[in-house]
Amino acid sequence: MFGLGVQELMIIFLIIIVLFGAKKLPELAGGLGKGIKEFKKATKEVEEDDQQKIDEGEKKESE
Repeated sequence: MFGLGVQELMIIFLIIIVLFGAKKLPELAGGLGKGIKEFKKATKEVEEDDQQKIDEGEKKESE
């Protein structure tokens, strides 16, 4: 993962705990998870819309 070893990841994790506190971490992780879920949902909707437009264009060309 980005060329980071276990030691580097542990140091980063410890810094995050010091900055935000252990009680705030689950809240931050939940917010991040919701954000990623919404992003994936929006991306999927855009892809479906684009595919629908492509299908409609191909249908018109064949007529």
